[in-house]
Amino acid sequence: MLYFHIPFCKQKCSYCNFHFSTSLRGKDDMLNAIKKEVELRHQELEKRSISSLYFGGGTPSLLEVRELSGLLETSAKYYDFDADIEITLETNPDDLDADFLKALSKSGINRLSIGVQSFFEADLRLMNRAHSVIQAEDAIKRAQDFGFDNLSIDLIYGSSSLSIWQRNLQKAVELGVPHISSYALTVEPKTALNKWVEDKLVKAPNEDIQNSEFHYMSHFLQEHDFIHYEISNFAKKDFYSKHNSAYWNAAPYIGFGPSAHSFNGKRERSWNIANNFLYIKGIAENRRNFEKEKLSPKDQLNEWVMIGLRTLRGVDIKALKSSFEEDVLDEFNKHLTSKKDQGLVVEEEGFLKIPQVYWFLADGIASDLFLI
Repeated sequence: MLYFHIPFCKQKCSYCNFHFSTSLRGKDDMLNAIKKEVELRHQELEKRSISSLYFGGGTPSLLEVRELSGLLETSAKYYDFDADIEITLETNPDDLDADFLKALSKSGINRLSIGVQSFFEADLRLMNRAHSVIQAEDAIKRAQDFGFDNLSIDLIYGSSSLSIWQRNLQKAVELGVPHISSYALTVEPKTALNKWVEDKLVKAPNEDIQNSEFHYMSHFLQEHDFIHYEISNFAKKDFYSKHNSAYWNAAPYIGFGPSAHSFNGKRERSWNIANNFLYIKGIAENRRNFEKEKLSPKDQLNEWVMIGLRTLRGVDIKALKSSFEEDVLDEFNKHLTSKKDQGLVVEEEGFLKIPQVYWFLADGIASDLFLI
């Protein structure tokens, strides 16, 4: 599994704390550095066969199709693409004009993730999004017209009222998208939204309202044949995200570009420096500016639990028992017993799961199970 972090955006969304630049200066140097990083690191993945390649960011749809194709061509030199590989491009609606989509449809990219966030102008203004509601709807329809049936949209809840959220979901269903990723609006440090909340220019998101909107979304989308397969993700049959699913199954992956993370599938994680200049400089000198960590058995179990309990599938008990020593499992089971007694975690067909009625609280439930 490959991930490319493209660190450029037109403007800064009020809620976003990801690494990116709003200046395209140095774009060519950045793309050359990313290609070189692929060359320098391609042997880190033991398995050459790739089932998923993902362009994230940032806003990778700011790149020209020829630039995206160049990254694909470099990857294909060192990896074997599966016949049914999923190649996803994160996009903003305002980038998806007819010329771009026509060229994109011939590039090998076969899945689009469109950052809609809301079908209401007031929400888009609060989030400081670059697109309009009309652009969002037109982009989805236009992408479908160009053959992009494997389509996902992002939506954010908790920014306004329940009635607005209900209409957002109805619009998504009407547009026929087969995958929806949806996240609660959160106030992150060092963001414009955080400053507005501190200055009392806008109200902080209300957790009770977000809880209600989350449960409404889950019921509504399941009634319309979506599978709620991970807390923040819904898909029609056969439209699960291969990329996200691989993350949740702790598959090895390698990330290229500034701030991109990698995991060797065992106990080592690493992440590139979140600085464009230092990233490019390091790669030019045939070295990588990065940090890494070795996961202890307890760290690894904590990650398995956190990720697994967010999914419909749950945590594989047999895999836990075969992967961890008895003393670690004994300590975990002490924590687990109280959650089972409260009905917050259940055991079904060999998997530990959080009942969907408690999914909005899943991260807190999982963190209570962590081993220190």
